[in-house]
Parts: sequence; C-alpha cells; structure tokens
Amino acid sequence: MASYKFFMPSVNCMGPNCLEDAGKDIQELGFKKALIVTDKILNQIGLVNKLTSVLEANKIKWVLFDETHPNPTVGNVEAGLKLLKENTCDFVISFGGGSPHDCAKGIALVAANGGSIKDYEGVDVSKKPQLPLVAVNTTAGTASEMTRFCIITDEERHIKMAIVDKNTTPILAINDPLLMIEMPKGLTAATGMDALTHAVEAYVSTIATPITDACALKAVQLISQYLRTAVENGKDEQARDMMAYAEFLAGMAFNNASLGYVHAMAHQLGGFYDLPHGVCNAVLLPYVQEYNAKVSPGRLKDIAAAMGVDTSAMSDEQGAQAAINAIKKLSSDINIPAGLKDLGAKEEDLPTLAGNALKDACGLTNPKQASHQEIIEIYTKAL
Repeated sequence: MASYKFFMPSVNCMGPNCLEDAGKDIQELGFKKALIVTDKILNQIGLVNKLTSVLEANKIKWVLFDETHPNPTVGNVEAGLKLLKENTCDFVISFGGGSPHDCAKGIALVAANGGSIKDYEGVDVSKKPQLPLVAVNTTAGTASEMTRFCIITDEERHIKMAIVDKNTTPILAINDPLLMIEMPKGLTAATGMDALTHAVEAYVSTIATPITDACALKAVQLISQYLRTAVENGKDEQARDMMAYAEFLAGMAFNNASLGYVHAMAHQLGGFYDLPHGVCNAVLLPYVQEYNAKVSPGRLKDIAAAMGVDTSAMSDEQGAQAAINAIKKLSSDINIPAGLKDLGAKEEDLPTLAGNALKDACGLTNPKQASHQEIIEIYTKAL
C-alpha cells in the first residue's frame, strides 16, 4: 500500500457556546488585526456581532468584508485582498458557510503567494502557507471550515475552479451549533444534503482508507437520523449539534479521500447558472451513484445500512439500489427539487457542462471513470 497523509486543522472547537470559549484560543495565536470575511445577510441579521463581541472582549482589532457572493468569485477575492492590504491585517477570520470560507481561503492564499487566485486552480499549486485563517462555521454542510478545498467562480469562463491545496487548511475551526439555529429550512436542507454527498463520495472514492470510511459512515448515520428534524425544527439544539458533528465528520472523510462526479458536475451547474451548490449535489447524488453501482455495489450497500436500511438479506446490487432509494426519499422529505430542470438547467448546455466536469479535479477519484457521453447521460437522467 502507498503512504498516506491526513489533513485537517490543528485545533477544532465543537459544541454549544464554543465560539465564546474559542476567543482565548484566537487571542493566544498572537495576531493583532483580523479581516472578517462574511456575507451581507449574516451581517444584516446581526449574527456577525456574536463574533465581533468575542474579538473585542479579547482585545483583537478587526475589519469587515461582507461582499462574499453565494458562489464566491475571483472579483470577491480581489476586493477582499485589497481591503486586507489597506488595513494591514495579519490574519483572516471567515464567518459563515462555504461561501465566506472559500472566499477567505482565496484571499489568504493570494495574500501569501501573490498573483491571482486563478493561478492556483488544481492540486497543491501554491508554494507558501496562506495567511493564517480562523474559520467560524454557521452551516452544517460544506465543511470548508476544516478542509483544503476552495471553490471560486471564474466569472470570465463561467466555471467553478477547484483549488485543492494543503496550504488553504485553516489553523483553527469553530463549529458552534448555536450559530446554526437561525438557518432557514431551505438552507438547512441544502447544506445537509451537501454533507451527505461528501460522505457518500468519500466512501466510494478510489483513495478511501479505514479512517475516512469510519468518518463517512458515521456522518451518513447522523445525517439520516437528524437532518429531517433540523429542517423541520431549526431550534432543536440536539439536531443542530449532531448535524454539526455530521458535516465535520464528512469533511474529515472527503478532505482526505476526495470526492467524485457529483461534485465535479455540480460545480459546473453552479458556475454556469449561479445555482446553490448543495441543491445541485442533492439532485445529482442518486444518479451518479446509479452509475457508480456498476463497480461499487458493496460500498453503496454499506451506505444503505448506515441510512437505517436492513440490508442483511440483500445482495450487493440490491443494497446499492436501496441506498439510492434512501437518498431520494431523504431529499423528497426535506423538499429538495426533483430535477435539474426545476433549477433552470437546459438540455442544450449539457455537452459544455459535461466537458467542463471532466476537467474538474474532484472527478479523479470517482470509482468509475466516465466518457463525455456518459456524463451527458447522467445529467440527462437528473433533468
């Protein structure tokens, strides 16, 4: 067997009120002034104040950048970098879900390495560690607060760039479920299905290991058990806490086993149509797994069992189908759109989307490599 590396932040804070407890951890890092990267909604509803109060209590200065788009762009990174330099910030704090985290990673990476974020598309392109990044998470989905993945939309090419780089790993990740209480139902559903996709894709990945398998299966179990409750009653603290653990475990899995065609294909939908990432993943997940079932039915049977299906009397093929059915049922129960047409995807765009998907680094570890035509066929089934 080949040697193996496992990536995650060196310090991770979990559980109710851990943001307040982490103030001392941030102070002890010794930095003087933070660039806070967030979005306008989190600022307008006052959630950012919970972070700034902790910083002020620990005598840390800050500057706010709240221009992050739902699909963060090259332009967002450039604007945030300009503000960072103008204010001589010596570290970055991302506050939010995947969009602020990814935008902050882009800013921090370019701040340390120079050039444009477009220079770092691909795997481990950068030479230097990014400016230190503390990631405070407010959603239970992307796990970007603890991964080396950074997804930035190139507005000129209308594609999402996958930047997979050990130097984008935050030094401190904070997952306080009390920050997730106000997440609306639709966002809770979409981010939860994003986490499920991370776990499933990591489990069937060609570079999965016993460590990533354990994380992935536990994530699937927790999501199957708690996502419906978190969507239906967002103030259920136990459901929020368990979903925070689930998305983090799924992050540990895919950060090290990588992903597959669901993400490679979803990135193109997001970049081309500016669609929400978690919803695109949720719609594509069962159809990509139908394709993967040709080579990985036993692994998908394990997923079905983790989702609560009694697979004891099933063949691998029957178990794989049971997993696909369970995924579809979960999506339906939390009101995920039924198909890509509902999101505005057009059949005439599929050849372009498929071509771009095959260039996405996430597809490299899919258990079965596809032709251009096969990717088009999966998109077509998902319409």
